[in-house]
Amino acid sequence: MESKIVEIKQDLSAKKSFYMVGEGSSSSDETESSSASVSSGTTPPAESNVHKYMDPDQNISYKTALRQDRSSNNKSSHGLDRSVSDILGRTFITACRDKLVRTPTVICMVGLPARGKTYISRKLARYLTWIGVKTKVFNVGEYRRETFHEYASKEFFNPENKEFAEIRNNCAKRALEDMCSWLNNDGEVAIFDATNTSRQRRELIYDYCTKNYCFRLFFVESICDDPKVIESNVKEVKISSPDYKNVDSQLAVNDFLERIRLYEMQYEPIDETLDKKYSFIKIFNVGERFLVNRVIGHIQSRVVYFLMNIHVLPRTIYLTRHGESDLNLQQRIGGNPNLSPRGRMYSEKLAEFVKQENLADLVVWTSQMKRTIQTASKIEAPKEQWKALNEIYAGICEELTYEEIATKYPDEFAMRDQDKYHYRYPNGESYQDLVQRLEPVIMELERQENVLVVCHQAVMRCILAYYMNKTSDELPYLEVPLHTVIKLSPTAYGCHVEEIKLNIEAVSTHRERPKNCKRFRSLHDALETQPQPQPSNNSPFKQNTKGHAQKMNKNRIKITNEYDSVTDEEKEEIEMYDANDPINCIESIIS
Repeated sequence: MESKIVEIKQDLSAKKSFYMVGEGSSSSDETESSSASVSSGTTPPAESNVHKYMDPDQNISYKTALRQDRSSNNKSSHGLDRSVSDILGRTFITACRDKLVRTPTVICMVGLPARGKTYISRKLARYLTWIGVKTKVFNVGEYRRETFHEYASKEFFNPENKEFAEIRNNCAKRALEDMCSWLNNDGEVAIFDATNTSRQRRELIYDYCTKNYCFRLFFVESICDDPKVIESNVKEVKISSPDYKNVDSQLAVNDFLERIRLYEMQYEPIDETLDKKYSFIKIFNVGERFLVNRVIGHIQSRVVYFLMNIHVLPRTIYLTRHGESDLNLQQRIGGNPNLSPRGRMYSEKLAEFVKQENLADLVVWTSQMKRTIQTASKIEAPKEQWKALNEIYAGICEELTYEEIATKYPDEFAMRDQDKYHYRYPNGESYQDLVQRLEPVIMELERQENVLVVCHQAVMRCILAYYMNKTSDELPYLEVPLHTVIKLSPTAYGCHVEEIKLNIEAVSTHRERPKNCKRFRSLHDALETQPQPQPSNNSPFKQNTKGHAQKMNKNRIKITNEYDSVTDEEKEEIEMYDANDPINCIESIIS
């Protein structure tokens, strides 16, 4: 089959990008996401026990059986207003999450040093992990530093030095073997982060991954001939590299520039004619132009989509929740309330803070809900409303307190505590749904320079999890207090996070995972970690309207906590039941 090559030029100032790919953008052996709600098919999953509740003599579908059972079961205990079959349909899939990628994929970086390969690989890994793909970066430089503990000067990278060349080749081989072993066991996507500048090296990687393991391979080459971008990468990225720890900055710059020259001696860029059998994307000058060839499968198309929306230039992202609302004071979730008096005070303080930061070309994003629009109303900057930034929809639990939910829907409350990320509110959303809804927001954030996002608790948790590389277990328990600004500064080796408190008192809405997540727990155990209706006397958000500008810098702190909500000992005490077994749900209702 003839391969297709698509060359794309992109205006960096444009807000939206469009791209084309080569052969096939999806694959039948890969599925994008799993659902925690009832299956829309006509038959139940083979591993479920729901077949035993269907009359084998009647020629009716699974969906019809559920509908008939719902009409005949309109009463239930514990205050539940839904039928047994409704519960069955919602629970036998919640704990069963299939792999998102059937055929493991290797993403192989290509390019000279200081071209943003590590930056791209780590951001790509964070993105794929965030959307639910098990991803890991294998950096050959880390293997080299493990083997060669001494300071690796420019001579170590001289291709004419056979001894050092052998060490580098062995490190690359070990990284390649470890990568394939990880993919062969439980991994889905692995990123091989190295220069891979020679055609011979890329051929070796291709044969090893595709012929020995039948993995898919996708090359990502970063090419840059803009002196300003290269200089910026050398100074701001590579000086912070572990290779130059405790080395004079000017000496490090000179040494690294010489290292680049040595790599250029053996560099063979991917050629669209000689290498047309490969799947690859070539990125020119940090996204100025793209060349894409033979994109195969869903994962590769998602990778291309993401890579066309990121840039490596420095910028700052500010995140904050809306000001305290009337429903926050009552500890009710969801709804579309107005700001409380303290919330309106925070709106004014936020405007003062933005003015003091003196950000060029700042854009403010809000949701379409009143409390975020009111919070940003005093800020003098262009504003955009995003429906995707609306708070997670709690369905039948909207505008209820945690106590009301625990009393009226005790099983729902327990199921959410057991798997908060995948749990979906009846007629509502899950955190997993919210991540998918926020993907366009993340793509647009990657293209923006300076932006302030005024959003909600669950939304802010999802965005923070992306930038801080948090797992799906950690995401729903990230603590994001009211009346606080979080400043994100993406770097090549991670993301610098700063928390800035604006000294306006507010209630706490954070609820940790309780120790007891059993279905038959007491109301006291279920509400053990519910937030207090009023702020404590020791709240760090003391109202202080005087001298705010002078005290602003004192309120800047680095976030160092890991947000772990349950210890290993506590996890052992929590009894997790099999949510795939409908019998458990029936016992919960009839007991």
